Amino acid sequence: MNAAPAAAPAPGPPARAGRPLRVAVIGGGPGGLYAALLLKRLDPAREVTVHERNAPDDTFGFGVVLSDETLGGIENADPEVYATLNSRMVRWDDIDVVHRGRTLTSTGHGFAALSRRTLLAVLHARCRELGVTLSFRTPAPPAAELARTHDLVIAADGAGSATRTAHAGVFRPSVATHRCRYIWLAADFALDAFRFEIAETGHGVLQLHAYPYAGPSPDSPHGASTVIVEAREEVWHAAGFDGMDERASAEQCAKLFPDTLGGHTLRGNNSQWTAFRTVVNERWSHGNIVLLGDAAHTAHFSIGSGTKLAVEDALALAACVREQPGLPEALAAYEAERQPVVRSTQRAALASLTWFEELDGYAEQPPHRFAFNLLTRSRRVTHDNLRLRDPAFVTATEREAGTPEGTPPMFTPLRLRELTLRNRVVVSPMDMYKSRDGVPGDFHLVHLGARALGGAALTMTEMVCVSPRGRITPGCAGLWTDEQEDAWRRVAAFVHEQSPTAALGLQLGHSGRKGSTKLMWEGIDDPLPEGNWPLLAPSPLPYRPGVSQTPQELDRAGLDAVREEFTASARRAARAGFDLLELHCAHGYLLSGFLSPLTNTRTDAYGGSLEARLRYPLEVFDAVREVWPRERPMTVRISATDWAEGGTTGEDALRIAAAFAEHGADALDVSTGQVVPHERPDFGRSYQTPYADRIRNTLGVPVIAVGAISSWDDVNSLVLAGRADLCALARPHLYDPHWTLHAAAEQGYAGPGAPWPQPYQAGSRKPPAGRTEAPKPRLAL
Repeated sequence: MNAAPAAAPAPGPPARAGRPLRVAVIGGGPGGLYAALLLKRLDPAREVTVHERNAPDDTFGFGVVLSDETLGGIENADPEVYATLNSRMVRWDDIDVVHRGRTLTSTGHGFAALSRRTLLAVLHARCRELGVTLSFRTPAPPAAELARTHDLVIAADGAGSATRTAHAGVFRPSVATHRCRYIWLAADFALDAFRFEIAETGHGVLQLHAYPYAGPSPDSPHGASTVIVEAREEVWHAAGFDGMDERASAEQCAKLFPDTLGGHTLRGNNSQWTAFRTVVNERWSHGNIVLLGDAAHTAHFSIGSGTKLAVEDALALAACVREQPGLPEALAAYEAERQPVVRSTQRAALASLTWFEELDGYAEQPPHRFAFNLLTRSRRVTHDNLRLRDPAFVTATEREAGTPEGTPPMFTPLRLRELTLRNRVVVSPMDMYKSRDGVPGDFHLVHLGARALGGAALTMTEMVCVSPRGRITPGCAGLWTDEQEDAWRRVAAFVHEQSPTAALGLQLGHSGRKGSTKLMWEGIDDPLPEGNWPLLAPSPLPYRPGVSQTPQELDRAGLDAVREEFTASARRAARAGFDLLELHCAHGYLLSGFLSPLTNTRTDAYGGSLEARLRYPLEVFDAVREVWPRERPMTVRISATDWAEGGTTGEDALRIAAAFAEHGADALDVSTGQVVPHERPDFGRSYQTPYADRIRNTLGVPVIAVGAISSWDDVNSLVLAGRADLCALARPHLYDPHWTLHAAAEQGYAGPGAPWPQPYQAGSRKPPAGRTEAPKPRLAL
């Protein structure tokens, strides 16, 4: 959203001169109430007022889930509140996943929930006991007005925060509306587990999220459960929910999920279908006004985070006010502490939200894989973590997938054409900038040879350029001369002789408009100070306007010449002995430049529609596939999003991947970005894998996942869940060339998926670190 101009900072009250703080809280939800009672508890002399526009017992939604971690924080901060909440909570360990009439249960998860109305009542009582003033049924004055008479104004006024809107120029919010509609309902019986069920209808897939929040009581003899029903926007429309009122929606939803509801009815509480909005703010404070809870951030309900995050915000804010010498320092410390935690949670929530948006692509998975995929969707629960919680469930999933007993999923083989890869680990292409005139030397022999010996199934070269003009830097490797071909043959021969079951892949590309630059460590994407060569691109657009060279737009002769350069290099690669060839159509290089509407403004047959923008990359692919040996696989690396407005979208990426698959690509290597310099990537652990996941499970084509995959646990999780066929890792292989062998050793695996070279056999067990690992002597009875 566009930020509105900031309101002028409101002057605060006169200097405190040792007097207690005056605090106003806008919003009487759990976060605002908890912040109020903690601030009052830490200093009873403080004047704390909570403004809530609704009545005390008005609440929307039904149950609240809190983690053990959050409850531990509450216990430490206010044992009285913890004791009361703990006595009212229902607890359970199981998650049930209903897939096509079959219920699979995973245990060991540990949940606690209670009624939202009960939570509010407990917090109201504690606030009154401590002397907090609670003002109901009256809207709060604007935050700027309160800021003139109070030392601190806490805006806990929800996802639609008026405070955030009024000061948008300072907070700089962005709000993303997502693709599903959902409705909060309740059932008057207590489930005994967290429950997920899907309904496959003629209109599409709908899903149910349900959990207990109250045990039997005089008011509710059978307890109660929260039930959330969710569907893609188009499914919601097609099913007719857009024309139903609350009662009709509840009745229809109850009919859709017989396994979970067993004929029970559903009820609402001013329940409406809505689309989830992710709220992100660059800043959380403005003068003496500070955002808290949903006003500052939202995270999708599928990871149960809204109340949890608000309560944790309140804990951190109260602690920072106590610990810091003044309010400016306290608010700065609060943001510094909470923003990284919240960003991490929002990344996990976005992964979970996206998984449910793409649910129809997973419905065909076998039942255990589907359930495992669901449980690990946010990337916070992993293969290893789930094995600790429920080893029987993980074993059953591996058995269903055909994983040999005692073999981690990452060490199962994969066949592409006539090439069998011994495991699922790929050394990702990494530019080394150590070639001379495009000729790889001893550095490449050691670099690639060491990583092939280190256990990975497939070791990829850096992008190898098809011509001198196609280099990124003077240090880039090439394959346009006999000397270069001979040098690569030497590397391939070493890999095949010393690690016979390892494969070596060549990534073939042309720099396009991103060429003629300094070596990475001299200034990434900075033009050479001298010795520049002319650049080629789909359109005459410099990569960095005012800095980079303006490329020449390829004409018919240029298009034909570059295509021939690719085929000539591919022939050389085949003679040199490479096992696999990857065509680089990502990261803003030449072929990628044709695909993105941000870099292709042509008006001829190679520009305009996506089909037209695909034409030249597909022509190059077809020409290379024609000369590449039929028995050897060929992959394509794409950028599945440009991370920039107006660029390649997720739907575009599906169509691009489908086109290359139809032309014979054996797998898609799914990366993102690096197409335009003004991109805004959403960095985080495994942050690019959802794009690979969507392509694989929508199109049914093999994919290579990349993007901050850093642990063997991540690889096992992605492979077993069916989100990726191969995982490419870069930095972990720079840190440890034997990353794959060490992953096998750490998991106690010694099978054919990770063979140790004979000279290294003695190192196949981790050596002891020192006396700290030795048995301790008994010094007392």
